[in-house]
This record gives sequence, C-alpha cells and structure tokens, in this order.
Amino acid sequence: MSRRFKIILEWNEDGGGYTVTVPALPGCVTEGDTLEEALNNAREAIAGYIEALSLKGLPLPQNDPPMFFGEIEVSL
Repeated sequence: MSRRFKIILEWNEDGGGYTVTVPALPGCVTEGDTLEEALNNAREAIAGYIEALSLKGLPLPQNDPPMFFGEIEVSL
C-alpha cells in the first residue's frame, strides 16, 4: 500500500540546502543539502511519522489540506 503526500520544498538562503514540510502531517519537517537528499529525508520523515502515529494508536490523516500557491505584489 502506498500514499502520496504533498510536500513543500524551500531553498534555505542562509545555510543552503532545502527545508521540506509535509502539510498533512503537522510538525513533519526535514531538510537536505541537495534536492535528492531532501526528498530522501522527506520519505524517511513521513515513514517515521506514520510509524509514530501507529504506535500511539492514532489515525493517519485521510486527506492533504487544500493548498494554494501564488504571488502578490506589495509596494515597499
């Protein structure tokens, strides 16, 4: 059985690398120096999160939250 999770990858301007957030799993955040490493770490973080839910007898969230991405211009 498998399930897809939406992830957000953000480039870390200060230290380099990527921060990965999994919106469907509150607090599930990881990082990696390269895109490949960040994606691998995200898979491991999601698997660990799901295992922790199972050990605590908690259900896995059924759906990803709705997400909208865009840009907005602001005068400075």
